[in-house]
Amino acid sequence: MDPALPAVRLTVQEAIHTLSSSEDAGHILSTLGTLKRYLGSTEDPVLPEEKEEFATVHFSAILRCLVSKLSPGWLELSPDGQLEQLWESFFLDGPPDQAFLVLMEAIESTAGPSFRLMKMARLLDTFLHAGRVAALMEEQCRPQTKPSFPLFQETLLSKVVGLPDLLGNRLQRDNLTQFFPQNYFPLLGLEVVRALKAAVNFLQGGLDCSVSFVSRVLGKVCIQGRKKEILGVLVPQLTVLTQDSCLWQRVCWRLVEQVPDRAVEAVLTGLVEAAPRPEVLSRLLGNLVVKNKKARFVMTRKLLFLQYQHTTPMVQSLLGYLALDSQRRPLLIQVLKELLETWGSSSAVRHAPLEQQCYISKAILVCMAHLRESELQDVRDELLASMMAGVKCRLDSSLPPVRRLGMVVAEVISSRIHPEGPPLKFQYEEDEMSRELLALAAPGPASDCSLEARGPSPAPVATEPPVETPEKTMESDVCPAQPQGSDSELDSDDEFIPYDMSGDKELKSSKEPLYIRDCLEALTTSEDLERWEASLKVLEGLVYRNPQATREVSVELAKVLLHLEEKTCVAEFEQLRQRALVAVTVTDPEQVAKYLTSQFYGLNYSLRQRMDILDVLVLAAQALSRPRSLQRLSQHSSPASGTSSSPALAISQPDWQVVVEERIRSKTRRFSKGCPRREVSGVPNEFNSVAGYFFFPLLQHFDRPLVTFDLLGDDQLVLGRLTHTLASLMYLAVNTTVAVPMGKALLEFVWALRFHVDIYVRRGLLSAVSSVLLSVPTERLLGDLPDELLEARSWLADVAERDVDEDCRELAVRSLLLLERLKDKLLSSSSPQS
Repeated sequence: MDPALPAVRLTVQEAIHTLSSSEDAGHILSTLGTLKRYLGSTEDPVLPEEKEEFATVHFSAILRCLVSKLSPGWLELSPDGQLEQLWESFFLDGPPDQAFLVLMEAIESTAGPSFRLMKMARLLDTFLHAGRVAALMEEQCRPQTKPSFPLFQETLLSKVVGLPDLLGNRLQRDNLTQFFPQNYFPLLGLEVVRALKAAVNFLQGGLDCSVSFVSRVLGKVCIQGRKKEILGVLVPQLTVLTQDSCLWQRVCWRLVEQVPDRAVEAVLTGLVEAAPRPEVLSRLLGNLVVKNKKARFVMTRKLLFLQYQHTTPMVQSLLGYLALDSQRRPLLIQVLKELLETWGSSSAVRHAPLEQQCYISKAILVCMAHLRESELQDVRDELLASMMAGVKCRLDSSLPPVRRLGMVVAEVISSRIHPEGPPLKFQYEEDEMSRELLALAAPGPASDCSLEARGPSPAPVATEPPVETPEKTMESDVCPAQPQGSDSELDSDDEFIPYDMSGDKELKSSKEPLYIRDCLEALTTSEDLERWEASLKVLEGLVYRNPQATREVSVELAKVLLHLEEKTCVAEFEQLRQRALVAVTVTDPEQVAKYLTSQFYGLNYSLRQRMDILDVLVLAAQALSRPRSLQRLSQHSSPASGTSSSPALAISQPDWQVVVEERIRSKTRRFSKGCPRREVSGVPNEFNSVAGYFFFPLLQHFDRPLVTFDLLGDDQLVLGRLTHTLASLMYLAVNTTVAVPMGKALLEFVWALRFHVDIYVRRGLLSAVSSVLLSVPTERLLGDLPDELLEARSWLADVAERDVDEDCRELAVRSLLLLERLKDKLLSSSSPQS
């Protein structure tokens, strides 16, 4: 044994005894000065062996002794503050790992708010700002000459990462702002950069080092959900440092490679989110996805298929990272195949939320933009098969955004797979989502080049013609070139003012029909197209003006209108036919509703005709349930009826009583008056007596498939329209005598289809529940439908929590709120009686 080591032990024992018992300031300062020699910060240092012995064996005991003596009276033994300064230097100049652990141990063991607790907290703040945490991590990066203790490193790791929680729990309201998570973790990110700089210096000096502890710190911070705070500081620093240094890139690769497996997902997700460009991500990660299976799973599966909350720039960075290196490009092709396979799955279309489908579609288009033509040709057949399957599933969907999504992606993929063939084009209305998808499909370099090529194009001043040249160029396109000096310019009539023909009317060879039967004959047998068109335009007005004549042929007229096809190019043909059919239904609701509901489940009808029946029933029910519906509809349709009657006949004259009341009101002076209220005369609800004819026949045969019509099979779009129609009819039947049996039948219908896979159908079912709660009186609901409401409540709670569609969840929550409101209303009405 080295004879110097017992001397160190003896010196430490004497110093601890002196510090514990002495009250003499000079003696204490002398003892601390002797101990300070073992830290190597004085002019008379000790031998290296003694210094190592002191640091590894005795330093923690000295620090604990100093902590135990900390008090206002002990520090005031030296009025000039020399004792306090010397006391702090042991924590700031000694081995940082032991000093940090003793500080944390002292803070956790001190009871209640006290001088010692706050003094240790402020000392810890000084410790952090002095860069001692970086020194702590630097010590762990050095090559270890002695065997390390895993438990010591684990304790150190937990204290470094959990410092904000520990200090927050201990200090409570007296906590310092530097210990807040939003302040501490950015500081920890800067300390990590300093530790990595020390590691790079070790490597440049030919020394070995390890960044394993730094990797564990980074992984543990990201697991605890603080990746934005630490990586928001760390990534910009590493972006600059790795730009021109291969050594720094290797250090970053090693840093990420040594992250524990349980933290790989959190670290990679944070890096992809924080990296501004794919090039930066490539410098930070290298070929990690090729070497590490867990990283490959996270980057190529988890972030693309199992999560969809990430932003579009993050998806571009991730897929751009895969495309930047030749070793990673096979993974990009494999990702595209799997994305298209998922995109073409009918199960994914039915069960995945719209947001996830948009997310996958964006990833597909970004992949297509990064692949070369030769790579696409190698997998052309696979991509085409998956694309065709996905387009079919999406075009069969009942949701317009899903159909539009399939059209946009199919157009882009087909144009890339078959650039030489005719382009695939769909007709759809562009929205923000479709424009974003089309923007992602354009390759980055190509778009930049095109912008650069288009940059100088607005300046071809020399080639621009004079102001009058558009007319001349048009004439040159139509007429042959005239020799100079010809008389063609003299024959021009451009100087004449054109005649105003805005008030002209088209001359028609046939007159407009004046009777219902004439219109019916013209629509069925007439070969005169002008008479056919005129009959269709005036039919709605004639129906409202001649209700008795309409009732005589109402069913036959509804049949003709339902099967009517467009013979000529009539403006708004579908609207004219629908309004006429609605007018016939309003005029004779019982007979026409019986006919339309019976034909809904009839044979040899197209899906368009069946949906037209549903639309007409809803519009007619809305008109019947509205007060004075016939007068309003006739006034609304008179301008568009196309009749030759004078305007004076179309506008009803005001009643003389109204005129007199208006004159009296204008001449009367009042000191105060409220808002003018117009009394609405009460009229019977015309929908009350016929609601059952509109509603119940639609529920009878929905579960019976026909040869060309299967609501529970492929015709989910019509089933969704049916559920929404039933919900509307139920809502329009409010305060009617048939509302209670309608509500009971509708709840049974909802209960039979509550687990339907189609989102549009589920939305209609949830709307139906809301309509029942709004239309049926509260007392009747709780008296006649208690079991149905209990079942609906449990189902609504499940939908509100677990349904994949956001609109379905929102509708379920609204229905639950209506149920709670009904319960509160019933309790409030019954409380006075009790």
